[in-house]
Formats: sequence, C-alpha cells, structure tokens
Amino acid sequence: MDGSRSRAGSDAAPVVTLADMRTAVLRIDVDPARELTVERWGRGMGALRENAATLAAEILGDSAELPVRREVQMLIDTDDADASMSEAIRLCAKAFGTEPTASTITYVSRGTDDDAHGVLAGFGLTGEVAREPGTDGFDIVHVTLRAADLERIPESRIHTALEAALNCEVRIGTR
Repeated sequence: MDGSRSRAGSDAAPVVTLADMRTAVLRIDVDPARELTVERWGRGMGALRENAATLAAEILGDSAELPVRREVQMLIDTDDADASMSEAIRLCAKAFGTEPTASTITYVSRGTDDDAHGVLAGFGLTGEVAREPGTDGFDIVHVTLRAADLERIPESRIHTALEAALNCEVRIGTR
C-alpha cells in the first residue's frame, strides 16, 4: 500500500486522508543575501504568521529578534512536501520581500505505519509493513521489500532509518 486509498470499484484517483499525511518540517532561508534589518525581520514574521494559515502551517521559533541563521521553520501536515515547500517559499517571499531558498525538509515521526511508508518513499521504495507485539511490550515491525530494491540501496541504511522513525525493532525481509 502506498499510503493512499482508491474508492472500491472505481478507477478514480487515490483518496488521501489526513491519516495518510506526514508532518513535515520545512526550513526556508528567507534572507540568503543577509539584507534584512531587525525591523524588516519583525514585520516579515508578522506577515508570515498571518499568511501561514493558508497552508495550515505552524511557525516554529517565531521570534521577532533577528537570528544569525535567517531561517524559518514551518510544521505542516502534507502528502506532498515539495509542493508545500514551494508554497511556503512563495509566502516567505511575499512576507519578507526577499528571494527565499529551500533548505531541508525533515519529518516528525510518531512511529506509525504511515511513517514507515514515508521512510520507504524517501528511498524511492514501496513495501509491506506489518506490526506484531514483542514479548517485552514493544512492537516488532516487519517490512517486506523487493529483493531488487536491496541491490540498489543498502539494507543497513533502510533499517537504520526505519528504526529511527519507528523507535522499535525492525526486521526486513524480501519477496
């Protein structure tokens, strides 16, 4: 499953629900040229706070002080982080009157199966995810991937990323 659902008996596009979305942390360098003054930064943050609602985004580190790294961080539930980043950059450009650039995108992990699918998608993979209770009270997550995928990407990288996102034991198998 790819994290989306199709209507039964329909050729319609997949329906994406809020449960399918991951929380992305978008980081935007709003002042790559380092031209903003304290006053312009404060006005820009105020304008951004007002406009962030159009993205349903939460601004982190929302300080009126001019930071050394002129980076804005936004939390947003999204199934398309790249599109959300583009929209966030547009909002930052409007708010600050600068030419912002994309920095990094990371994800908040809640240890769900959707997080596991999101980690796999980050590697360009799809797989089956099954969960079972462990004897010590912690889940064991079984991830089944195509053997060809493990020839392309080292299993250790996938395993480490999944364990970090899920905070539980992960066992990878192939089909």
